[in-house]
Amino acid sequence: MQHHNTIRLAASATAVIAAALSLTACGSGGGDATAKASSPTPAAGTPSATAAVTASPTATPPSTSGSSGGRSTAPSAAVSPASDTSAGSASRCPVSAVRATALQGPDNRVGTGTGTALIEFTNVSGRACVLQGHPSVAGAGNGSPEHNRPLKVTPTGLASPVRLAPGGTAWVKLTFVQVEGEGDGYCVSGAKPAVYPTLVVGLSGSGAHQVALSDGEFAECDNTVTATAVSAAKPA
Repeated sequence: MQHHNTIRLAASATAVIAAALSLTACGSGGGDATAKASSPTPAAGTPSATAAVTASPTATPPSTSGSSGGRSTAPSAAVSPASDTSAGSASRCPVSAVRATALQGPDNRVGTGTGTALIEFTNVSGRACVLQGHPSVAGAGNGSPEHNRPLKVTPTGLASPVRLAPGGTAWVKLTFVQVEGEGDGYCVSGAKPAVYPTLVVGLSGSGAHQVALSDGEFAECDNTVTATAVSAAKPA
């Protein structure tokens, strides 16, 4: 009886040891699989993940007043678009951007003809543009530009570009050889006076413009005129 009990105990012990060994082996193999499966990217609460999410919106904007490491730190978006409308970058005023008006000059002396006239140019477009140079001048016979008579222009003054903002004005002063006397008058040179209802005044790159005086016609002698360059200041 004791022998049988001993055999049973031995068998039971053997079964327990075998079961233990089996559990140990399974635990060792399962541990590798678990280790491989438990390597996800860091959770959002970890420091590395938090830094990745917040770096862009909280980053300090680059300084616009200096450079770092030899490279400018000013962002390209900070460049002012106003640089496109500087005096050096504005283009010539096209003919459609200019309205020309003629006025009696401020220093006309008493006589039957036109001593001086001012031509005012106004930028009627929506963008800045440039006028420059001395004008060409022609008398328009019967008020028709197709029947004009070019006048000999003597330029005076330095021709510099004048930048006109929208609505801005520039000026040219025309000085004629004035008709003398009364009635139809006469020319000191002996030439016959010429009378034009309108003038055609042109500027290089900005077209030709027909102008008329609101208080008379253009009467002059010798078909010559002295012309200032375009100026931002109204001539005296």
